Amino acid sequence: MSRKRLSRGLVQVYTGDGKGKTTCALGLALRAVGQGFKVYMVQFMKGRKTGESLAAARLSPDMTLRYFGRPGLVNLRAPDPEDLARIKEAWDLARQVITAGEHDLVILDEINLALTFNLIPLEEALEALRQRPPYVEVVLTGRQAPPELVALADLVTEMRPVKHYYQAGVKSRRGIEW
Repeated sequence: MSRKRLSRGLVQVYTGDGKGKTTCALGLALRAVGQGFKVYMVQFMKGRKTGESLAAARLSPDMTLRYFGRPGLVNLRAPDPEDLARIKEAWDLARQVITAGEHDLVILDEINLALTFNLIPLEEALEALRQRPPYVEVVLTGRQAPPELVALADLVTEMRPVKHYYQAGVKSRRGIEW
């Protein structure tokens, strides 16, 4: 017996300078798993085990999370060859997962900056979104979503900082930021 699929998958973009883009995508993933959908999350340029990767392992096989990156930030203007290789590996996997259509929700976490800085060919990504199976929902997160992606998307949410406890010296906390 086949499982129930989305009648129509859409493209969602979570962008902006505020906190909460990945968290929002994870909330959607949790909701989807709760409704019996299969979720695949590819994290671009993130290179450490986080609370979300540990939680995804507990939700397996309904949720899969793969992260590609090294500890620290990627120099987007002059990326290290190893960072470029990891970004390419993540994109190759993401495109394969989208095309295969075995997952109802595919989250491409932190892909927007990779697209903006041409670390992934933008037109290639847009074409993958256009050609995806009609029941596959795709969420793309990260700052500076390219205008072409914003135009293609069905939903765009911009996170805007109003007040942040980092400004008061609060460091990132286990279980909250990671």
